[in-house]
Parts: sequence; C-alpha cells; structure tokens
Amino acid sequence: MIKGLHHNAYRCRDSEETRKFYEDFLGLPLVNAFEITETKSGRMTHVLHSFYQMGDGSCLAFFEVPGEEGKHFEFKHQHDYDLHIAVEVEHAVLAPMMAKGKAAGIEVRGIADHKMIDSIYFRDPNGYVIELTAKRPDHDAQMDPTRNEARKHLDTWQREKPNFR
Repeated sequence: MIKGLHHNAYRCRDSEETRKFYEDFLGLPLVNAFEITETKSGRMTHVLHSFYQMGDGSCLAFFEVPGEEGKHFEFKHQHDYDLHIAVEVEHAVLAPMMAKGKAAGIEVRGIADHKMIDSIYFRDPNGYVIELTAKRPDHDAQMDPTRNEARKHLDTWQREKPNFR
C-alpha cells in the first residue's frame, strides 16, 4: 500500500541556483545532497542529487547532470498545466509570498481562484512552475468523489473530447 509521497525528482541546471530558490526563497531546507558516480547499469557519471524537505516530511529533489543539457534532457519553458509543482501553504502566506517574489524579481502570477483552492505561481531557475496553494474551508467536501461526480465528469470528457480537436 502506498503510504505517501517521499519525493518528486526533477532535473536542475545548477544546484546552487536551485538551492537559493527552494531554500532561501521558499524556505524548504536542504536536507540531503550526494553525488552519484555510477548508474545501476554500470555507466560512470557525475550527478548531484539534492533534497528539499516540506513540512510533512516529503521532499522535492533535483538532479544536476553537468554537460547533459540538450543530449538526454532539455529544459523548456512549461505552460502552467503542462508541468507544475503544487505545494500547500496556509492562505495567509499567499499575499506576502507574492510581494516577496515581485521584490526579488521572480516571475509571479495569481492569486488564482480554483474554487477549492487559491494559488499563486512562480517560475524557478530551471523553468518549472511552482504553485503555492491554500485550501479553502470547503476543500475536503469539494474533493469528495461521492459529492463532486468526478467519474461522471471524466466519462463525459472522454466522450466529448473528439469534438474539441
């Protein structure tokens, strides 16, 4: 049985620039970093794997692989719904973090009303969109599939999506 998220891992361009964003700006402490020198297939490599811990103990992790950009992985500007990392905060954090981001010259957007949550968005040094999201009081009720008809909406989408092309 899956217990929860331990970490999500992403590529990064530069480990120190990534640390400045996640630790200094967002406040997620760097809790581990180690070099990987050999892959499980026996190939020699030089990769730094770093971990930034969230309040629940789970982590956002990054791999820096010098000299590999454009060979096996390409950083590209992502649209919000193509790829983003959403982390939960208290509602009172949103406005101060927006101001902090603007003052630091970081791209920031929001506050977005998603009915069950409110969110702001940053772009990290790697181009990933980071969403800070705060639950509304009725969040849990809106996420209850016995009340929100999630399966019905998915089935309708599957049936109708050929019309959207």
